[in-house]
Amino acid sequence: MIDMKFLRENPDAVKENIKKKFQDHKLPLVDEVIELDAEARKTQQEADNLRAERNKLSKQIGALMAQGKKEEAEEVKKQVAAEAQRLEELAEKEKELNEKVTKIMMTIPNIIDPSVPIGKNDSENVEIQKYGEPVVPDFEIPYHTDIMEKLNGIDLDSARKVAGNGFYYLMGDIARLHSAVISYARDFMIDRGFTYCIPPFMIRSNVVTGVMSFDEMDAMMYKIEGEDLYLIGTSEHSMIGKFIDTIIPENELPKTLTSYSPCFRKEKGAHGLEERGVYRIHQFEKQEMIVVCKPEESKMWFEKLWQNTVDLFRSMDIPVRTLECCSGDLADLKVKSIDVEAWSPRQKKYFEVGSCSNLGDAQARRLKIRVNGENGKYFAHTLNNTVVAPPRMLIAFLENNLQADGSIRIPKVLQPYMGGKTEIR
Repeated sequence: MIDMKFLRENPDAVKENIKKKFQDHKLPLVDEVIELDAEARKTQQEADNLRAERNKLSKQIGALMAQGKKEEAEEVKKQVAAEAQRLEELAEKEKELNEKVTKIMMTIPNIIDPSVPIGKNDSENVEIQKYGEPVVPDFEIPYHTDIMEKLNGIDLDSARKVAGNGFYYLMGDIARLHSAVISYARDFMIDRGFTYCIPPFMIRSNVVTGVMSFDEMDAMMYKIEGEDLYLIGTSEHSMIGKFIDTIIPENELPKTLTSYSPCFRKEKGAHGLEERGVYRIHQFEKQEMIVVCKPEESKMWFEKLWQNTVDLFRSMDIPVRTLECCSGDLADLKVKSIDVEAWSPRQKKYFEVGSCSNLGDAQARRLKIRVNGENGKYFAHTLNNTVVAPPRMLIAFLENNLQADGSIRIPKVLQPYMGGKTEIR
């Protein structure tokens, strides 16, 4: 959420940012919120003046009563009572206006970083760098669920009967591989100085609206019926929420956490052939990383976070590339974002396996995450990045480690988590 003072003083910059994100329908909101804010401040000023006047009159009443001037005191009391009623009206009006201002401010997109390429959607994202040599073997690579089924590693039919489409049973060595990847990712991040955490898997609505836009919330979140609780779509939601309404001493920053959680997503809309199987599902597990830091350090941490994901995948011999997300592909709270994509030998192209985002002070402003520094309090910056989400990572892993005889090679870094196995057969 943008600072209201910044918007008030820089309306043209905010409008230009909206245009860069191709959300021209939101342009009228800038002038509307400025008018509402002006009216709210005017109402507050009137209320403050009335309170000062009432305090002055209250002292007069005491003085008049001390002098025995009861009739004059009663007249002043009537005036105080009338002003009290007006104060109630003003307080209600101010509350209503502030709620309208907040609602609009939560739909105006955050100011993107100047380095972000301008484009309408993900088709205009820009490749930054490739890591590792993409290889297409001289044998056919089956669809990922076919690979799993041949190894008795997945049961989609039973899952469909139990929970519907978008769910699966992982079995045997494939299930073990899934857990091995999560455990390895956990230890990988701990070795890089991050504190391991298992968060709540449900969060309240004020945390949901604090960490994401309304559009994201509607497209992703499952609500618990009859409760003010939502299932998390990623542990980042719960992890950033951990710091809600806190004041962090500056010398305790940065907060660097890596978290495990299941994730639950609606995944609305029709999906193509390559998004079947375990690519786009309603329930999966994930290792995440988040950082809460000083504003001047967020760019540095952004670079470190996406590099962690690249290093993790390369340690398992999976070629990857990084993409800079264009303006139209950024969610409203994001300042800058980089996707990490893994190589698919079957499709002969890369596909997304993780996303790293710098949200500036947007989440901190919504959740009131402040830092107590030498020169006073200020809002922290928050960042998040996928360490690994095994369903998609498994696709990349199986395709890149499939051998001609149908067995799966286990890279050295995962062998300790697989009981020393070097292959899955």
